[in-house]
Amino acid sequence: MTAATHHAATPTTPAPHPTGERADLLEALAHHRGFLRLTTRDLTDEQAGRRTTGSELCLGGLIKHVTSVERSWVDFIQHGPEVLGDWNNMTEADWTRRADEFRMLPGETLAGVLEAYAEVARRTDELVGTLPDLDLSHPLPPAPWHEPGSQWSVRRVLIHIIGETAQHAGHADIIRESLDGAKSMG
Repeated sequence: MTAATHHAATPTTPAPHPTGERADLLEALAHHRGFLRLTTRDLTDEQAGRRTTGSELCLGGLIKHVTSVERSWVDFIQHGPEVLGDWNNMTEADWTRRADEFRMLPGETLAGVLEAYAEVARRTDELVGTLPDLDLSHPLPPAPWHEPGSQWSVRRVLIHIIGETAQHAGHADIIRESLDGAKSMG
């Protein structure tokens, strides 16, 4: 979208089954989501929250993080950069909430974390299937890693979500192998 046509991207008439590029993007995302979810098969809530490496990461926390990332970027597609906030002005409380994305908190369950992820996936898939154009774009919000004036299209956002999901599925595979020797990708 240009500055003159900047508005929230909204779905049009739902497409029964995305085809072409949309189908390819959604298939790639589903593939990596599946690997990430697979790392939690047959685990208890306690195991999903356990740190098994020198990292702070746990399986439930990784899924929470990927859920949050996907939700935020889909909000960006629909509503623009304001929903992502200004990373240059994060407060201590903002950083604490961000860190809590990577761990299972008291009262959280693996089933609940997986259901939240499935809901975000359904929302993303529906939006991608119904948007009028994958070239719709918004400017990126202020952040140390964004070039000033940069814009991302829906397509670019989807590629980012796929990359983020794939990267964390690999992390999850290592954590699961460290937990009980099970492998998802090997």
